[in-house]
Amino acid sequence: MRTLNDTSLETFQFGTRPEDKYYLLIDLLRNTDGIDLAKLSNADPRMFDAVLSEMGCVLMLSGDEIQELTNRGEIDPNKLHESLFELTRREGLI
Repeated sequence: MRTLNDTSLETFQFGTRPEDKYYLLIDLLRNTDGIDLAKLSNADPRMFDAVLSEMGCVLMLSGDEIQELTNRGEIDPNKLHESLFELTRREGLI
């Protein structure tokens, strides 16, 4: 069973609006290096999800999705890494 320490939370901003910020929960047991932005930016758009999965990405959410989960009380924005880890466990993703 994965623990919180087996994951990391990475964020990337692809624009200037809050919804342009993405939050990625990475399984460090699958990939200790995290997301390779150069490789990701060169990926075939049809293979985007596969490339993310190969890099150990368990969950990727936009700023809007984070806000919605926060509004519903499903995650705590002050403990985002822990909250997203628990969410993935509840949903059977990890």
